[in-house]
Amino acid sequence: MAQQIWFITGSARGFGRALAAAALDAGDLVVATARKPGHLADLGDRHGDRVLPVSLDVTDADAASAAFDRTLERFGRIDVVVNNAGYANIAPIETAPRDDFRRQFETNFWGVYNVTRAALPILRAQRSGTIVQFSSIGGRVGSTAGLGSYQAAKFAVDGFTRVLASETAPFGIRCLVVEPSGFATDWAGSSMDIQAFPPAYDATVGAIAGIMGTATTQAGDPGRAAEILVNVVKRRDLPSHLLLGANAARMALDYSRRQIAEADLWQAVSVSADFDQTYPVGFPDEVPQ
Repeated sequence: MAQQIWFITGSARGFGRALAAAALDAGDLVVATARKPGHLADLGDRHGDRVLPVSLDVTDADAASAAFDRTLERFGRIDVVVNNAGYANIAPIETAPRDDFRRQFETNFWGVYNVTRAALPILRAQRSGTIVQFSSIGGRVGSTAGLGSYQAAKFAVDGFTRVLASETAPFGIRCLVVEPSGFATDWAGSSMDIQAFPPAYDATVGAIAGIMGTATTQAGDPGRAAEILVNVVKRRDLPSHLLLGANAARMALDYSRRQIAEADLWQAVSVSADFDQTYPVGFPDEVPQ
């Protein structure tokens, strides 16, 4: 595929930085965005005018539009938009500060919305482009105690992107949701605030807080993942979702098997709710305690 122009949010560190480096190493051009573009200076030093550092807070819709204006002025088009910026704090839903819960959602969902919406008129006019949304295995499986805001936002990103893909396919726009498990970034380190919580949540939220920064959350290699993603995006055939990491693959398969088993078990009850179906029907046997 010809040289591509990437627009990547959250490029200062973590997945965003690894992906910017991988795209540049592949010979592509990169618009690297961060709230503090000074953190991107080394990319410019290494790659010169092949990288455009841009200041962007993804929660600011006007700033997102301005960032794309700068991109077009410099490169004339956009081929890949990557919504990577995001973070998580840990707290039980019961006691998490409302403002913090909302701020996380503002970045993790509304930031994706702002950047995607600003990009769409450009991609639609080009009749081409790929939108890559960074979710999480938690955005498919969920249920990680303490990550209520983060995982709710990732579920929202997935639903949003499924509709987006349906609406924009006629314009030649492709969508990909990336679902990593734990990787060696600072997502579970300096970027995360583990907030105080009541002792009643020690066995659930406390257990999750205890593994942050350990091998469980650091198993994946961001450099490998970034190289994989660059090569996947260059394919003609794109998956709708890309799991990254051994834990992500295992958890997704286990979850899908449980979903199928449960839907099959309750199928007769589900069908009986329609007017033209037999009703009532028996419920499945209770599981012994």
